[in-house]
This record gives sequence, C-alpha cells and structure tokens, in this order.
Amino acid sequence: MRALVIGDVMTDAYLWGKVDRISPEAPVPVVAVEKRESRPGGAANVAVNIHALGATPYICTVIGKDDAGTEFKKLISDSGMNTSGIISSAKRTTTIKTRVIGNNHQLMRVDSETVNPLTPAETTLLIKKATQLIRTKKPSVIIFEDYDKGVLNKTVIEAIVAEANKQGIPTTVDPKKNNFFHYRNVTLFKPNLKELREGLKTDLNNPTEKSITKIASSFATKQKIQTMLITLSEKGVYYYSKKESAIIPAHLRNISDVSGAGDTVISVASLALAAGLSNKEMSAISNLAGGLVCEKVGVVPIDRTQLLDEVKRLSAK
Repeated sequence: MRALVIGDVMTDAYLWGKVDRISPEAPVPVVAVEKRESRPGGAANVAVNIHALGATPYICTVIGKDDAGTEFKKLISDSGMNTSGIISSAKRTTTIKTRVIGNNHQLMRVDSETVNPLTPAETTLLIKKATQLIRTKKPSVIIFEDYDKGVLNKTVIEAIVAEANKQGIPTTVDPKKNNFFHYRNVTLFKPNLKELREGLKTDLNNPTEKSITKIASSFATKQKIQTMLITLSEKGVYYYSKKESAIIPAHLRNISDVSGAGDTVISVASLALAAGLSNKEMSAISNLAGGLVCEKVGVVPIDRTQLLDEVKRLSAK
C-alpha cells in the first residue's frame, strides 16, 4: 500500500541528559547533555509511522534550501523513504523543534522556523509535484498533515483534493486552525478537541456524545466531509458519519509524552480507511495506537508488532 503525505515537515531534535542541580543564574534546571538526536517530524513523522506500519510513504512538501534542509533530506533517505517529492526553496527556512529532555522528562522546547505562506511560484510547484506523484505512484490514500507552517493553503488543498477525487483516492486530514474551513469534499477529517474548539470558535469544555455529534454533524454536512474522527485525549476518540457515531473510551496507559500522538492516529486511521475497515474498527485501532506511543518519551512511530499484539489481546476479551 502507498500513501502520499502532504504538509508541513520539520526536524525533531533532542538533547537528552541528566538533571541534578538548579542553575545559580536563574531558577531553572541544568541539563548535563549525554546524547543528541534528530528525527523526521511533523508531516514527516506521519510518513515515518506509515513506513513503520509496512506501507510506502511519499512526502510532498517545501523546505528551506539550507543546512537544516540538507540534514532533513538525509534523515528521510536514511530512514529508507523516498525524497523525490521534497522541494527546496531559498525563500523558506526548514523548521527545527528542539526538545530538551532531562531525567526522561521534557523540560522545554525551542522552535526555529518561519511560518510564511508559500509564494505563488512555490504553490504552483507543490501542486505540480503532488499531481505527478498521484498519477505515477497511484497512492491508496492521500494525507494532509497541517501544522500551520505555511506549506498548505486554500489553493494547494483544493487542487489536490480535486485531483484525488478525480482519481477515486480517499483523502484524510489532520488540520490546524488557519486552513480549517478549506478542507471540503475530503473523506476523513481528524481534529483533536483543542483544534475543534479553535477552528469552530466554540466552547466545548466538557464534551458529551450528544454535544459533539451536534457540532460534527453540522460541520461535516457544511464541508461535505464523509467521516469525522475527533481525538479526546484521556477520554478516547469520537467518530461520526451519517450512518453512525460513538465515543470509544481510551485505554488506561502510563503516559510519558503525548508528542506525536496525533501523527500516529492519522497514520493508522488513513491506512485502515484505505484497507476498507469500518469507521468503528478504524477508530478503535487508531485510539489504541495513539495511546501506545504516549507511553514513550519523545516523538516516536508506532511499533507495528506491539499494535497488532494489543489488537489481538483486546479482541480476545
């Protein structure tokens, strides 16, 4: 199975170390760095998850023509993934998110980035590259991974969704606020609760199935979205379609770090959708996967064997 991942990519950099004292200069911990690490992040982490699940991802994005961009492309190729859909531009900066981990806990994050929208020329290039990949690689699903960093815009989204629908390819979306209403005629729309509140400018502090259904139904109808999948953090996930809707509770976990959980959920949901699983099955497995990666520190991909074992264990109950 092949998946085309379109959106904002970045490098997730880590400084791992120990903390045993507070700085005399300010009331902050001193981290004695023991290890430095860089991993593909953002939309690239979705591709890493797709790859870990046994499918073939193709990343389509625009990065900076800079040292960070060179390092990013090397990370992708070293991971065994294709880089042909990555466009380098001298007008952009490659995003780096640096996390400082002390005693196995994230202490802070430093972001180096620009979030300017693509230029008209870059927009044209991205659409051309995505269309080429759709027609030559014939992916089973197209995933929009939006981090509001400027790669995705109304023109890009509409052009690629139109091409996908023309080719009969399902489209899935992990949205952010800026483009929330630009995703129309897509197959699956997966915000978390915070993104739903921000995107729709609504108060949904203690969501019930009834209150979420009212919002999801209205939005899905207006946007012509087939299925909604809303992650509810410790409360699990909610799914909606015209035929059915339900909340699937979360499983009890020892949560270490929620970073990247949304990337895992959209990856698993997209492949499940492409494989023909029902909305209930897709939601349940995605819910499991999101919980499993939260047990690990840092942004890590899902372990396919662990996920399968967990599905089998729970199915046996």
